[in-house]
Amino acid sequence: MKNVFEIRTDLALEVNEQVNREKGRLKGVIINEMKDNKTGIKVTVLEITGKEGVKALHRPEGKYITIEAGKLGTTDDEYSQRTAVILAKNLEELLSGYIREKEKATVLVLGLGNADVTADALGPDVVKNIEINRHYAKEAGIQVAVAGLAPGVMAQTGMETAELVRGVVRQLKPDVLIAIDSLAARDSSRLNTTIQLSSQGIHPGSGVGNHRVGITEDVVGVPVLAIGVPTVVDAPTIVNDTMENFLKAIAQSKELKSVSRIFSEYSPREKYELIREVISPEMVNMYVTPKDIDANIKAIGHILAKAIDMACEDLQMIGI
Repeated sequence: MKNVFEIRTDLALEVNEQVNREKGRLKGVIINEMKDNKTGIKVTVLEITGKEGVKALHRPEGKYITIEAGKLGTTDDEYSQRTAVILAKNLEELLSGYIREKEKATVLVLGLGNADVTADALGPDVVKNIEINRHYAKEAGIQVAVAGLAPGVMAQTGMETAELVRGVVRQLKPDVLIAIDSLAARDSSRLNTTIQLSSQGIHPGSGVGNHRVGITEDVVGVPVLAIGVPTVVDAPTIVNDTMENFLKAIAQSKELKSVSRIFSEYSPREKYELIREVISPEMVNMYVTPKDIDANIKAIGHILAKAIDMACEDLQMIGI
């Protein structure tokens, strides 16, 4: 069997989980977990600090903060508020590292994605909901000015998003850029329930195999924080998860235990590639999203926007 396995996910936490299952804990990867007692929201801070971690996880050194909130996309106001507060706190800590020493600062919020495709519309939706104040910040004495940009996708503009962002950055000269994007997950239970906050920018489309020029400090010229929520999962993953549940079920049957033993000898990579080989070609590159994605995106967009507003307001209040 060809070793062409690829974990289709944008979540550093999921890649680390897969590597741990195959190789055990890695040097150069530090994990810290916290749980909110009131809501059960789990926060995992994964920090890549060495070459071994970079090589294994295929991500640059830096922090990758994952917030797992099971009711993220619902209409529970109290839960949503608490999620926003947790995200704002973590975002503020990262932001302050770039602008704390300055009397005035500009934050550019970049909404990546296609506003006309619901599962990809999270970025533009967040920009629509944040408090934009750069155009009157000076007159109002606002220390942290916020600007927003939703540049669309290459199919709409004919340009790499990174090219557009570089031009805006040269003109605006922001201190830091916050990029918002829809992501792909490996675990379907993480769809619309997980937020990833990264200090190392973002590579639009990487989770679905549509690699574009990254939105990173090296590319655009200013520090880039990335906030993403997985909204899609690929079809082979869903079939693979179904097969895992099927194998667990037949393992309980005396008549079918032999079948279970055969598949138990397959590694996760081999099982995944077997699925990719036997399902129809049309399904291999198919991505699936929950049926209530419209409501999810609207609810999550408000939470992310509120968190960004709170983080910038807190920096303003403490005089950055």
